[in-house]
Amino acid sequence: MVIALDAMGGDFAPASAINGAILASEKLATKNVTILLVGDTAVIENHLAESGQALPANIQIVHASEVIEMGEHPAKALQQKQNSSIAVGFGLLVKGKAQAFCSAGNTGAMLVGAMFSVKPLPGLIRPAIVGFVPRPSGKTGVILDVGANADVKPEVLAQFGEMGSLYAQYVLNIENPIVGLMNIGEEEGKGNALVQAAYQLLKTNEKITFHGNMEGRDLFTDLVDVVVCDGFTGNIILKLSESIHDIMQEHKIATDDFFDQLNYELHGGSPIIGVNGNVIIGHGLSSPLAIANMVKQCERMIASDINTKLKNALLETSLEKKDE
Repeated sequence: MVIALDAMGGDFAPASAINGAILASEKLATKNVTILLVGDTAVIENHLAESGQALPANIQIVHASEVIEMGEHPAKALQQKQNSSIAVGFGLLVKGKAQAFCSAGNTGAMLVGAMFSVKPLPGLIRPAIVGFVPRPSGKTGVILDVGANADVKPEVLAQFGEMGSLYAQYVLNIENPIVGLMNIGEEEGKGNALVQAAYQLLKTNEKITFHGNMEGRDLFTDLVDVVVCDGFTGNIILKLSESIHDIMQEHKIATDDFFDQLNYELHGGSPIIGVNGNVIIGHGLSSPLAIANMVKQCERMIASDINTKLKNALLETSLEKKDE
């Protein structure tokens, strides 16, 4: 199993990426995982020398001479910087030299790379970014989309429900995940035209267990395992949730095990699902712990073979439509 990690992505690169990779390698030592640190070899080696560190045997450096900075235009940067760490990382994924690629770098460039390098799965309308939601039971739920698609059609939300259900089942090991549609009321007729139409599509999908509508107050309950919404709504929910943890930390409010789960470091990043490869976007402020957990999440995605399961589900749906 090979995981490519962008060594140059993030506000604290390359230190966080290198230290995170070393931490992850220790935790994954028994799982036959090789980590490819993608970045400028000289910069990485200089950091190692200055910090007195040595890379474990299961970490290798893949040279990439350029860096896509946070403020650069994603599409232009990827096109003009073919030797950037993000472009090289996606190249490893496309060529099968890595089974996953993760980065805390330019989010837009990661989205563009996922769409135009590894490309969407056949039958997919739009890929989604997955966020994670703590639940009182101690398990973790998912919410999608959290930022890739600000404007969607009902068919896209319906597809998110099916993809999210598969992710929850096979990556998070939730048996028979329950899917809920984020809305302004519980009743079937609530909401705007988009969610009303999506409701009917989700309701008639026999491949998922659909709860129905849910409200914002249900987010941190055990009502559902998969929350479906457009990327505009999902991103607001995600950032609001993160702010709760940040406020508690800033004001030194007593530690709470439940709200500690809102710390982005615990998951390390957000997967982009629906593309031909395992891709995870990390937070720009990622610490070594966040990087390590992002790499570990890559390992779980690879081990679950979630990409094949998503591909087969989309293929099955396409065949069913042809038969209608």
